[in-house]
Amino acid sequence: MSSAFAARLPAAIAVARVLGEGSSLDICLQESVAGSDPARASAIRSLAFGAVRGYYRHEAILGRLSSQPVERLEPLVRALLSVALFELEDARTPAYAIVDAAVDAAKAGPAARAAGFVNAVLRRYLRERPAIDATVGRDAAARHAAPAWIAALLRADWPEQASTVLAALDSQAPMWLRVDARRTTADAYLLRLRDAGIGATVEPRVPYAVRLEEACDVRALPGFAEGLASVQDIGAQCAVVPLDLRPGLRVLDACAAPGGKTGLIAERETGLGELVAVDVDPKRLAKVGENAARGAFSARLIAADAADPGAWWDGRPFDRILLDAPCSGLGVIRRHPDIRLRKSLADLTKLHAVQGRLLRAAWSMLASGGRLVYATCTFTHRENRDVLARFLDTARDALVVPAQAWDGWPDLGAADPFGRQILPGEAGADGFYYAAITKR
Repeated sequence: MSSAFAARLPAAIAVARVLGEGSSLDICLQESVAGSDPARASAIRSLAFGAVRGYYRHEAILGRLSSQPVERLEPLVRALLSVALFELEDARTPAYAIVDAAVDAAKAGPAARAAGFVNAVLRRYLRERPAIDATVGRDAAARHAAPAWIAALLRADWPEQASTVLAALDSQAPMWLRVDARRTTADAYLLRLRDAGIGATVEPRVPYAVRLEEACDVRALPGFAEGLASVQDIGAQCAVVPLDLRPGLRVLDACAAPGGKTGLIAERETGLGELVAVDVDPKRLAKVGENAARGAFSARLIAADAADPGAWWDGRPFDRILLDAPCSGLGVIRRHPDIRLRKSLADLTKLHAVQGRLLRAAWSMLASGGRLVYATCTFTHRENRDVLARFLDTARDALVVPAQAWDGWPDLGAADPFGRQILPGEAGADGFYYAAITKR
C-alpha cells in the first residue's frame, strides 16, 4: 500500500480532532504521524493540510450533496470527506481510486457505519461536479474556502483588496529565510544555497531576506544548525524597522515566543545594552532559548505575563519595546489554515481587550523618549487601528511616529493614521500590522 493510501485515515483523524477539540493542526498531527516513516508522515501532513485549507469550500460543495446538514456530520466523517475532496482537487490520483480509498478508510476506522454515506456523497459529486463547482465558484468566499465572517471582515475593512486577499489566503505561503546579518549577506548565502542545489531569490526591499523556490526541510539548509539562517516570513522581518534600534538601548520583546523577532533584534543591533524576552508560556519561552543558542545571541528570558509588570519587572524603563500582541492570526492563515476552523468573530472581541491591556502595561515600562512598536499578524481594524485609537485617547504622553518617518521601511503595506498594514500575499508576505509610538 502506498504512503498516500495509508495516510488517509490518520490525516482525517488529525482534522477531526481540530474540529472536535479546537486543537491546532500541528499538535494533532504530532500524534497522527508518530511512528510513521518519512514518506507516510509527509503524506499525512499533506492530506491534512489540504483538507483543512479547503474546508469551507468543501462545506459549500457538501451542502449541495448531503441530505443531512453538513454541520451535523460527525467530525471524522466530515474530515474524511474533506480529505477526499482535497485529493480530487489535487488531481494526482484517479477519481475512482480516491473514492474507493475514502470508503476503505471509513470502514477501517470509527466511522465504519458511515462508509455507505461517504461512498454515496463522493460518487454523486463525481457525477454532478461541473455544475456544483460552477455554483460554488460564483461565491468568492466559498471559492477561496473562507468562512463567511472572515470574508465579511475583509469586505468591511479592505473593500478594494478583499478579493485579492481572499485568493492569497487560499494559497500556500512561500518559505522565507532571514540571513544572519552579523555573519554574511543575502547574496553570499544565496550562493551557498545554489551550491546545495536549493533554488532561491533575494528580496532587495528587505535586507537579508531570501525566498526559496520550494519549501524544504531546514536540515537541508547550509549553516542552519549554526544559526546562519532562520525561517521567518518577510513581513515579520520588517518588525525591526519601526523599532529604530541603536547601540546601548535596553530592549524588551514582549510576548516573545518562539523567538523569531528576538533573534532578528539581536542580529540587527549587536551593541544593545540589554535584550529581555518575556512570554507567559514557559514551554514556548524555552523555544526562545533554543533559538538563542542556535543563533548565538544573548537575551534574558523571563517566564511571566507581560500584562502584569509588577510580578516581574525590575522597575528600570526600557528604551524600546516590541509588543507582538496575541491576535486572531488571520494574516498567517496560509501557514496555519486551521485558524479558520478554530477562531470566530467572538474571539476578536476578547482579543481586543487583551491587546489593550498589554499595550497599557508595556507603555508603563517605556522610558521617556523611548519607542514602543505594536505588532500583530492580522489585518482586522478592530485588532489594529481600533486598539491604537482607544489607547491614544487616554495616553496623553503618547505620540504616533508616522509610518513615513520609519527610516529604512521597504515599499510594502498601506499606511493608516497609526501605522502600516501589510496584507497577505503582498510581495509573498504574510499579513502584519505595525505601529510605532513614542513617549514624551
